[in-house]
Amino acid sequence: MGFASALVLFAHPDDAEYMCGGTVAHWAGNGTEVHYVVVTDGSAGSNEPGMTREQISGIRKPEQDEAARVLGVRTVTFLDFPDGMLEVNLETRMAEVLVAPDPSRLWFGRRYINHADHRAAGELALCAVMPDAPSRPQFPELLEAGFEPYEVPNLWLSTEEPDTYVDITKTIDLKMEALTKHRSQGVEDDLQWVRDRAKELGEKGGVEYAEGFLAFSLKEEEEAEGR
Repeated sequence: MGFASALVLFAHPDDAEYMCGGTVAHWAGNGTEVHYVVVTDGSAGSNEPGMTREQISGIRKPEQDEAARVLGVRTVTFLDFPDGMLEVNLETRMAEVLVAPDPSRLWFGRRYINHADHRAAGELALCAVMPDAPSRPQFPELLEAGFEPYEVPNLWLSTEEPDTYVDITKTIDLKMEALTKHRSQGVEDDLQWVRDRAKELGEKGGVEYAEGFLAFSLKEEEEAEGR
């Protein structure tokens, strides 16, 4: 399956590499123009004594840029909402414009037990693509800035209960390399788990390594409902 472009939306630097790094590398390698939107500033990603939010963010943003380059991502945009304090409100909904985390069936860790920012990022993605929204009256400032409403044709949620699998056998090593760029997050301890998880999903998808998603073709669903 090929796409002309893809927007990957996630809460923190390193989330994308965990949830879909192999898929991103696969798509980018086959001509898809991939863009990242990081909703928070990553500024709460350390428990080291004496570290400020500004210092932590200043470390994590360059790490994310490095990881994105490994995978072939075209651009990385930080929305800079405070890490650990992400809420679903009109301000954050206006900032969203898709691959995203499933807010109910999460892609990382135990089902239903996860970082609140991950849930919020997934919910914000759903707010952006729900039928007939966002409407013009909701965000007139976007119209004034020259942005017209846009209907996202395809939504892929990274989830523990996928129905679509992407073969990342040829890009699993790029996924692992990209993860190692997040040096401040101690990802080395997760590398074997990440590979094992990709192997497990590969078995379900009939390949060696895979990533799994819950995929929606939104235009097809609207046509089927007669909208």
